[in-house]
Amino acid sequence: MHDNLSAPIWVNTNQLLQHMVEDLSAQSRVAVDTESNSLHAFREQVCLLQFSSPKADYLVDPLALRDLSLLAPMFANPKIEKIFHAAEYDLICLRRDFGFTFVNLFDTMQAARVLGYPAVGLDRLLGDKFGIKTDKRHQKADWARRPLTKEQIHYARLDTHYLFDLRNSLERELRETERLDFALEDFGRACQLEESKQKLNGESWGRFSGRKDISLRELTVIAQLCKWRDREAERLNRPPYKVVMDDVFVALAKNPPEKKVDLSAAGLSEKQIHLWGGFIIGAVQHGLEVPLVERKQIERRDDAVLRRLEKLKAWRKNAGMQMKVESDIILPKPYLAALSENPPKDLTELGQIMKESPSRFEKFGVQILKTLGVKHAN
Repeated sequence: MHDNLSAPIWVNTNQLLQHMVEDLSAQSRVAVDTESNSLHAFREQVCLLQFSSPKADYLVDPLALRDLSLLAPMFANPKIEKIFHAAEYDLICLRRDFGFTFVNLFDTMQAARVLGYPAVGLDRLLGDKFGIKTDKRHQKADWARRPLTKEQIHYARLDTHYLFDLRNSLERELRETERLDFALEDFGRACQLEESKQKLNGESWGRFSGRKDISLRELTVIAQLCKWRDREAERLNRPPYKVVMDDVFVALAKNPPEKKVDLSAAGLSEKQIHLWGGFIIGAVQHGLEVPLVERKQIERRDDAVLRRLEKLKAWRKNAGMQMKVESDIILPKPYLAALSENPPKDLTELGQIMKESPSRFEKFGVQILKTLGVKHAN
């Protein structure tokens, strides 16, 4: 079906960027996607932006164009709908790297989830609906490398080219099933600014602290190893796991090596031992001597809060089974915490809590109050 597509426009100059922005700004709908290098760099960055209008497909090279501020008005324009597939990650990356703000989007993956599709990947949806085949191998490619291969360019443009047709098909189904309002509310929440989590150098050991099979001394050794690894990963500009895997650190902490010959038993390769053996042994020895780290405490919730939370989870799971959707489509996760921690006294209070999801409030409000044990829920 896509053999006769014209070549996408490679945008790597300010003049080409201006031309593309003029086209996109004149549209009522624009399809958008991004490619990043999270599997290949210490700090990921957006390495490619894909746009489609009814006229053309564009591939924008942010490595050649340092200033993409011309795109900001389009993303913030409420009169232009931005079509994404699985928008959440793209929005996080675009906010982080370029400071864009967003209004009026349509997320085809979330639309498919609201409809109860069992498989919502873009490749699956395009294949089932339009007979289009995509090569998923390129999902893990290093998109910071230049030049991109012909296969990468073709893959990238397919991520946006057919989003218009997919969006229209899903919107029809949402209207037919009377679920469009659910989806629109989800799209609106996705546009809201969320604080991005910065990667704190040397603090990656914190994710080990919840493991009960790791003692405080072992955790302290792991903390020193993580601090060394994060510095090395940043120096090499690669993800920490591509220096040494987490499970190796656990093995080193439980059986501290004294010499390089001991390192292979923990799972280190000869190359790793040659490059970093001395540093690793030094980090382990330091971890055995320094004061113990403190486990990061998980805030303990009140028993009454936990009971309400479990009741809400059970209710929304049952409601999801009846509608044949995942439970978070019934009641999105942010509402679980809000309702269990500060239960409303009546429908008016519940409506205020759920003011950004009026269709769910209308459909499920009474059920939610009954689940929370609020009297006179009717």
